[in-house]
Amino acid sequence: MKRFEIPTQIRPLAESFITILIGLLAGALFMMPFGYKPQVAYPALFRGAFGSPADTLETLAFATPLMLTAITFALGMKAGLFNIGAEGQMYIGAIGATAAAGLIHLPPGLHLAVATALAMLVGALWALPPALLKIWRGVHEVISTIMFNWIAFHLSMYLAIYYLAEPGRAERTIPALPTARYPILTEEATLTAVIFVVLAFCIGIYIYLWGTKAGYELRLVGENPEAARYAGVDARRMIIMSFVIGGLAAGLAGASQVIGRPPAWSLYATLGNVIGLGFDGLGVALIGRNHPIGGIFAAILFGALQHGGRYMEYHAGVCSELVRAINGLIILALSVPEIWAIVKRRLRR
Repeated sequence: MKRFEIPTQIRPLAESFITILIGLLAGALFMMPFGYKPQVAYPALFRGAFGSPADTLETLAFATPLMLTAITFALGMKAGLFNIGAEGQMYIGAIGATAAAGLIHLPPGLHLAVATALAMLVGALWALPPALLKIWRGVHEVISTIMFNWIAFHLSMYLAIYYLAEPGRAERTIPALPTARYPILTEEATLTAVIFVVLAFCIGIYIYLWGTKAGYELRLVGENPEAARYAGVDARRMIIMSFVIGGLAAGLAGASQVIGRPPAWSLYATLGNVIGLGFDGLGVALIGRNHPIGGIFAAILFGALQHGGRYMEYHAGVCSELVRAINGLIILALSVPEIWAIVKRRLRR
């Protein structure tokens, strides 16, 4: 009897669907001992995330920065690296956007472009030292990026509090000037036109990876270093490229929360409106199979869990700590297939 096999083209979708069901089941089993009803909680989660056009747009607002921080990690994985520096690069990008949007006076359009470009530039510059340490001294990227994340955290807080604070408002930095703000799509949600820039960036990375020679070389270095060396590919250049492009993405993620997310249009002194988004991007990248387009859909799912989770808390009575635990279970289940694929690739080397 011939064994049924899932076609290769739809296998990732099938695996994701199955793991979603497993994650939801795990979350349900986790809720029941505490007296909560999954049949009430999960519909509330869905209604909160997609129950109205405004809720759907708010879900996209939560997803927007995660699409970018996922690319930072995914590009590293494509090059055979474990780059977890998106968090720090995003902090620096947010500081760059804050300074350019709040201190510089330029005409509309130009001001927005300058603030966005500066955020991306400083994010890329912050990504360079770990890349150079990897190339010149063999320092593992996990160690260097963790260290630079902490340096960026404290440096950003220092700059936000002592140099960029809004007078009379110790809790946040100076707001972005109106000429440096992305247009709001609707007053009912915090999503702005930055979503279009982010989607264009993700599509551009897809074209770069699968439509250019440089992208092919970057993937070859990650998939088969020996073959890349035999083909004459400069692995050091590919390492730098993956870090720099990842830094551009993380810097744009930081900017999206300052000049692309109302109502504050500023960076909180505690970094509360950006903190954790870089690390969340790791999970998004794994769920999206380290693919820039897959990361878009994974980020939307993650945004739905974040935004819909608040509705589940308010309308189904599930406490906030349990909501985060349930979301974590679902995300862990979704990450398993890609984690297993990474482990298998490592074992084959």
